[in-house]
Parts: sequence; structure tokens; C-alpha cells
Amino acid sequence: MATIGPDVLDSLDMFGVTAAFPEQVQAAVEAAASVEGLPPADEVDNVVVLGMGGSGIAGDVLAAVGGPFVPVPIVVAKGYAPPSFVGPGTLCFAVSFSGNTEETLEAAQAAAAAGARMVVVTTGGELGAMAPSWQAPVVPLPGAIPMPRAGLGAMAVPLLLLLESVGLFPGARAWVDAAVEQLRRRRPALVEGDLGARLARAIGPTIPLLVGAGPLGAVAAQRWKAQVNENAKAPAFVAALPEMCHNEIAGWGQHGDVTRQVFTLVELRHDEEHPQEQRRFELVRDLMAEVVHDVVEVRAEGEGPLAQLFDLTFTGDVVSLHMAYRAGVDPGPVAVLDDLKRALAGR
Repeated sequence: MATIGPDVLDSLDMFGVTAAFPEQVQAAVEAAASVEGLPPADEVDNVVVLGMGGSGIAGDVLAAVGGPFVPVPIVVAKGYAPPSFVGPGTLCFAVSFSGNTEETLEAAQAAAAAGARMVVVTTGGELGAMAPSWQAPVVPLPGAIPMPRAGLGAMAVPLLLLLESVGLFPGARAWVDAAVEQLRRRRPALVEGDLGARLARAIGPTIPLLVGAGPLGAVAAQRWKAQVNENAKAPAFVAALPEMCHNEIAGWGQHGDVTRQVFTLVELRHDEEHPQEQRRFELVRDLMAEVVHDVVEVRAEGEGPLAQLFDLTFTGDVVSLHMAYRAGVDPGPVAVLDDLKRALAGR
């Protein structure tokens, strides 16, 4: 990154991996093309994605982008059990970057036992070892990606393309190509220019309140939050329109003397918003401008919903890295998560 100096603490090269997001998405097209053994569309009653954290958001992307077009339900399950309806008519994607995520392992075993048609997305681990016993195709993930959160394109794009291969999501490849084009168009300003640094400065030491509208905006906001949490090691909060207008907005009526020192409202905008959601953004901004430190708008560009969603997530990834840089923290390791996993395992 031209705007990041050599003195930056970045032990896992998160900056470099993030900057290569367009190439990661393009490479995921080739990974999906090698997958065989998928059921035909007329044998699929529903699609379930199992995954947690940086792996699970691949399912959120699939549901947000494909949900309005895929003719069967898409359900994302983040926990130890799959939905109770899972059975022979389920196409189940088990996504775990490491292959050792305990929640995903347990849920995937239950789904396979229920007769679901399994597809495994992983670098290996226990999940990869189980795949042959389920006769499950495996989407291999690049081993060079240092952390699951740095592999969004590698994990999300194959799900879209495999649904196209099945016959449930015609046109997915064109949307992926449009996303790659937009990411490459965005990169000069974001990575080589000062866009990421400028947005990080606007947030400063405050806590971002990330607001998006509809499925795309909600996923973008959740991704920003998780990246601020893990990369910058900082808190962040999420709200979604229109739901925010039915509850949370009432909670900002008091304590303005405190909240205006603590929170920055970050609006994540895209072209798929309902006209009333666009109006709600205006009203929410008017209501909250006096009780937050600042209001920052980030507007997506690109052709199609996937391009716009990835444009927002790419921007958020880079902003979170600049927030880490400003705070003097290494964006890569997440020691507290590792400690928690060891404690759960009794080690």
C-alpha cells in the first residue's frame, strides 16, 4: 500500500492480502469450476450454509445476493445444529476455513446424517477429512490466506457459482465478473490513494455505528463490524434499515452529551435500496446528527448487487486496517479468540 509505511506492524501481511482481493475473487472462479458431483436443480428443495465468523459470512453473501433470485430458500445457520428441516432435499455447504471450527463440524455431521447433499469449503482439517465419507465435493481454499476473514472472496464466490452450475442461479458468473471489474476500479483510490486512510481518520477514536439497508446493506454493515473488531481490535455496532426505524432510533433521544463524543454514524449505501429506505436514511441522519460525533457516508459503485456488496466490503476491510495502523496494533493475530478456543477445548 502506497499510503502505509514500512514501519507498520502487520505480521501476517493483512494489508497485502486485502489489496489482492480482486485477484482472490477471480481465482475463486477457477476453484469452483473444478467441483463435480452436485445434484441437479430438481433435487434441491432448499440450500443451507453452515459456518461461523469469517467463514460464515460467505453464506450471508450468498443469501443477500442470491436470495431474491434463487427459487428455493437459502438459510444460513451459525451454530452447533443445522435447521430441523434439513434432509435429502437439502444442498448443504459446510464452510470452515480451517476445517476445525467446532460448531460447523457438529452441524455438518448432523446435516450429513439427515441425508443432506454436502459440499465442503475448506483448507482441510477435520472437515476436509470427513468429506469423503459423505461423498461430498470439496472446494479447496488457498493456503496462503493468513486468516479466515481475509478469504471472503475465496469462500463466497464458489457458493454463487456452484448454484449456477446446479441450475438454480443463472447469471451468477456475469455478476462475479462485474464484481472483479469494480474491485479493480476501486483499488487505486482505496489502496494506492488515501480513501481508506481518510475514512479511518473520519471515524478516528470513536466507535462506528454501521448502518445498511436491506439484505445487501445489512451484510456489508456486519462485515465492517467484524473487520473493525478483528483487525483494529476495537468495538463497533450494527443497525439495519428499515428495522432501525422501529426501535433503535428511539434510544438515541437521551445522553447526547456522551454519545456525540463516542459514536460515528457510518452509512453504507447501495443502489438496491428501496425508495423508502433511501428516505429513511435521510430522516435517520437528521435525527442523529446532533447526538453522534459525525456522519460518514460510503456509497457503493459497480454493476449488480455482488459488485456493490463487494465494493462496500473491500472498502471496509481497508478502513479497518487503517484503524489498526492508527491505533498501533497488529491487524493479523487475534489472541483473545485463540485463547477462547483453547479454553473451550479444555486445553
